[in-house]
Amino acid sequence: MEIEVAKSAGFCFGVNRAVDIVNDEIKKKGDRPIYTYGPIIHNEEVVRDLESKGAFPIEEEKDLSDYDPGTVIIRSHGVTREVQQNLEKSGFDVVDASCPFVKKIHRTVEEKSKEGYYIVIIGNPVHPEVRGIVGWVVGDDVTVISSEEEARNFTYKRDKKICIVSQTTFNYNKFQDYVEIISQKGYDIIAVNTICNATHERQTEARELAKKSDVMIVIGSKGSSNTQKLYEICCKECKQTYFIQTKDDLDLSTDQSIGYLGITAGASTPNNIIEEVQKQCQKVLNKC
Repeated sequence: MEIEVAKSAGFCFGVNRAVDIVNDEIKKKGDRPIYTYGPIIHNEEVVRDLESKGAFPIEEEKDLSDYDPGTVIIRSHGVTREVQQNLEKSGFDVVDASCPFVKKIHRTVEEKSKEGYYIVIIGNPVHPEVRGIVGWVVGDDVTVISSEEEARNFTYKRDKKICIVSQTTFNYNKFQDYVEIISQKGYDIIAVNTICNATHERQTEARELAKKSDVMIVIGSKGSSNTQKLYEICCKECKQTYFIQTKDDLDLSTDQSIGYLGITAGASTPNNIIEEVQKQCQKVLNKC
């Protein structure tokens, strides 16, 4: 029996950077409180740890006047232009921990919409990253597409060119498929692949690992978009794929015949949780 942990599993650059920024602000904390705008990343364990150190999330729908002015750190997913401006106007010291790859998308949609392009964003419309991207489009000429059906049904007046971008954690193959569907409609389009390299690498490695595994473990928060994509990919290649958040969720049967077990994790999963799951898997499998 062998256990293999994907090399790309765990914190990506943008997530690691965001958590480091919060910890740096905590270290130099003065009299003013420290907040993150929403959870800094999609991982409940990490958010609870930061809360224990003194950094608390602002609830996105609450009035900012309900909070004492202090330092507010913009989450890795980014926010809309309006949210950022409101935070500054409300007297908060704003520290931007948005992933640089997400900020690049903000600049792209802002520039292209100013140039007169219609913006198409491929991703989950309710995900905070996508909501933030929409908020940097100048004007109302924007559509979010999350499925093949929506791509096929997409239509608009042909008086503008189209600029297509993607949520950074979207499935790379689906992005290509949706761009192809839209391009076949005869529109004048430019497609900017804004899926980060780390996401593509993680998805590719997860697919190959799942193909050779009897059991596949995917670790991450249920609210994490990139982890959900990993789970979908692994399920297609390995029937016994489990989606867990911590070792406490692990429920491997000792009756299973397991020759090879693969482990991967989303971009918001810290290394200590991955290591704990790996050790727990080893304990269970030693009993088989």
